[in-house]
Amino acid sequence: MATTRTDPLTLEVVELIGTVVARYYEEYDEAAAAHSLTGAQARVLGLLSLEPMPMRRIAQKLKCEPSNVTGIVDRLETRGLVERRPDPADRRVKLAAPTELGARTAQQLRDSLTFAREPLAGLSDGDRAMLRDLLRRMLGEPAPSGGRGPGTEPSKP
Repeated sequence: MATTRTDPLTLEVVELIGTVVARYYEEYDEAAAAHSLTGAQARVLGLLSLEPMPMRRIAQKLKCEPSNVTGIVDRLETRGLVERRPDPADRRVKLAAPTELGARTAQQLRDSLTFAREPLAGLSDGDRAMLRDLLRRMLGEPAPSGGRGPGTEPSKP
């Protein structure tokens, strides 16, 4: 059974996490606007640049309704940033995938986000790995396999 912690340290950590998230989204929205995109459009394009996926999966990852994702993908498709294609594993399913222009735009967006990258660069590899592992634990995700820990190369921000 989960307990509610309201001690000053917990409250400070929660406040800091909220501030980090707010600053990240603020920078993300500014970077998106520089490409005449909404923050939601930029997030969808960023997801699709990692791998093509069906609308339902995009909606699950963004925690929103599939109908919202359909509208976002429609607008990205109109701009030539995304295309729909049949899923090779199940031709009844359509995947949204970035076009070449969409992949370049997603990379430019990613490259322009410095808020988290610059402060993280000031941390040692061990500190970044520890932070990554603590965040994964908070999210209920399993620890990384392969014995990665402090002193090893963490995932790039």
